[in-house]
Amino acid sequence: MLNVYEVPLVRGAWRVVDPGAGRPPDSHRAFYFLDLPGYGYARASQADRRAFRLLITHALGRPALAGVLWLLDIRHEPSADDRKMHELFAGRGTRVLAVLTKSDTLARPGRARRERELRETLALNDDQVIATSAREGAGIGELREAIAELVRAESPG
Repeated sequence: MLNVYEVPLVRGAWRVVDPGAGRPPDSHRAFYFLDLPGYGYARASQADRRAFRLLITHALGRPALAGVLWLLDIRHEPSADDRKMHELFAGRGTRVLAVLTKSDTLARPGRARRERELRETLALNDDQVIATSAREGAGIGELREAIAELVRAESPG
């Protein structure tokens, strides 16, 4: 399943609306979050996994794609599926922002070390990796700014 969220831009600000309520009359542009299921942990048949790969490939081929927010658990090494996904992003030249989740589960020195290790393992630049914690709110402001920058970079005019 692919979940789609519309986030209207109103006078340059973000405003999340209830998808069932329809498009607000004062919004002139929007961006969309496409939420793909956890490909590495989905219990699915080979046919379903193939269909999922085709869905991802199609989504990555969209001309208006600003980039990908790639959620990775900071506690784990990238899986074989993560590495395949990384190859797919690199092969298509997709802009990637790796969001390392659950950073609150590591002590501060371990957090910085894991962030560096994952950045090196995935050959990502410093500005492509953000460690976050929903529980502590760590990295959330930085993540918002990085998303806004992706959207600004791809928005016409």
